[in-house]
Amino acid sequence: MGIRTGEDYINCLKSKQAEIWMGGKRITDVVNEPVFKQPIKELASLYDMQHDPDIQEEITHICKETGERVNNAFLIPRNGEDLQKRRRLYEVWAEATFGLMGRTPDFLSTVVTSMATNDWFFRQYEEQWGENIVNYYRYIRDNDLFLTNAITNPQNDRSKSSHEHGDIYTHLGVVKETDDGLIVRGSKMIATLAPMTDEVIIYSYQSFKPGDEKYAISFALPIDTPGLRILCREQTQNGTLSIWDHPLASRYEEMDAVLVFNNVLVPWERMFINQNVEAGNLLCQKTGINLQATHQSGIRGLVKFSFVTEVARNIADATGSDGSLNIQNLLAKLIQTVETIRALLRIAEYEYEITSNGEAVLNDIPLETIRGILPNMYPKAIEALQTVGARELLMMPSERDFLNPEFSEDMNKYFSGHTGVSAEKRIRLFKLAWDLCGEAFGQRLVQYERYYSGDPIREMTTFYNMYKKNRPTYPMVEKSLEGTLELTKSNTF
Repeated sequence: MGIRTGEDYINCLKSKQAEIWMGGKRITDVVNEPVFKQPIKELASLYDMQHDPDIQEEITHICKETGERVNNAFLIPRNGEDLQKRRRLYEVWAEATFGLMGRTPDFLSTVVTSMATNDWFFRQYEEQWGENIVNYYRYIRDNDLFLTNAITNPQNDRSKSSHEHGDIYTHLGVVKETDDGLIVRGSKMIATLAPMTDEVIIYSYQSFKPGDEKYAISFALPIDTPGLRILCREQTQNGTLSIWDHPLASRYEEMDAVLVFNNVLVPWERMFINQNVEAGNLLCQKTGINLQATHQSGIRGLVKFSFVTEVARNIADATGSDGSLNIQNLLAKLIQTVETIRALLRIAEYEYEITSNGEAVLNDIPLETIRGILPNMYPKAIEALQTVGARELLMMPSERDFLNPEFSEDMNKYFSGHTGVSAEKRIRLFKLAWDLCGEAFGQRLVQYERYYSGDPIREMTTFYNMYKKNRPTYPMVEKSLEGTLELTKSNTF
């Protein structure tokens, strides 16, 4: 099949009967559910881009195995040119959504591609696991499928490991083995965009302890597998909001969900890790799947941060407040953060290395630095936007107010902006900003950026320990101390 269209994607969603719950009711028609309808169209437009002759060559390639055209997220990078091809895909799709959808299809397609590229890791434990991940990669590549993932356990009692909970199936674990596969029970979170995807892949970060064997599993299943229940969080918009009033929240609601497995059968051919604590703990570290996915996340983060910065600059210009030193200082910090992230990405791409199995991987230090910057700087960017917008963010009328002829004169007079900025432009601009910095939609984006790659404090300590391990000595310090000592001994200092 190769690359699919937006229509193909929507038709595939229509054919599924996933068990989706939201607001206390079961969603039986996900494509026409108001909350999901527009986000699904936005995702469909990404698939249509693959068929746009103006950019098709930039975001897809011809698969050497099948001769079919496939998405660049499925390209196994063997050199710097391949990394640039993947970069272009990430840019195009992130720019199409202003970086506001963090789990577009390219993200997990990249993860599975990296897993399959490093099938040696799975084969060292069991040959069939390696065979399974390669076959699964080919399956989602050739059918252009959209995945969600769930890699976090419910946070019921963080002081206890999985096997220490009163109900041993609070966390997702194996109930028993059968001739057909494993029966699993329990829960995983946070499955972003789950109602709008084709499949779910389960894996974990390093977190398993002795006794957690039954929870150390990795597998993939269709999202409508019997016994799999999708419990959605409360929506940030109800699907009936005016796009004029809510230009972002109405389009990019990226639903998150908890997945509950009620004695679900996982066929043997869909298993990648089976009850192996060591394999579960070493998966991300040894395969580098986080590193490849962080490339996508970094580019998406750059686009998102650039968008917020541009909105803040536009508001300052539209209100004439950019003459203030305070506002200039805020905007300058945002711009410098954008340029810092851009430079770090370029360094990571330029200083790539080739692994022993021939995979091109980016320099991890710049990428991990971006992962440290974004969770801290994005909330500050939103605070800066709130400061630039000030109290006027709270005063914008609705589309119906603006279109009402009875007071259109008041609207045009009292809501116009700086020289040349019409009332309509100014109102719509402030509503765009409010979606980012005031509405539940925007606050979800802030929280997502804080935790999209895990606990930010844990990430920083992991980064430090990795940096220290790779740089255990202090050559410049030693050189300075030795030079000073020599000068002291020679009495020439």
